[in-house]
Amino acid sequence: MTQIVPITDQPNQTFNVTLGGQPCTIKLYQTATQGLFCDLYVNNTLIIGGVICENLNRIVRSAYLGFVGDLFWNDTQGSSDPSYPGLGTRYQFCYLNQ
Repeated sequence: MTQIVPITDQPNQTFNVTLGGQPCTIKLYQTATQGLFCDLYVNNTLIIGGVICENLNRIVRSAYLGFVGDLFWNDTQGSSDPSYPGLGTRYQFCYLNQ
């Protein structure tokens, strides 16, 4: 099942959300030339850091990291990688419960 994670249309943001029963802190940050990146913390422990965000490409990918499910981006108007502006509207941040 896929869940849309609510985010704001800001190039740099940190927010808390519960995903699959896991208390998560997510940091999204966009660089001027390299794209949008993601850090994911569960219970204040870094699970992944500095992972580039690409359209329809899973972010966590590896079960051994201990995160239940995965995260990905969906471009609702094409196949571009996520970027500001458009975060949360054109570019949906999704949680995939596996």
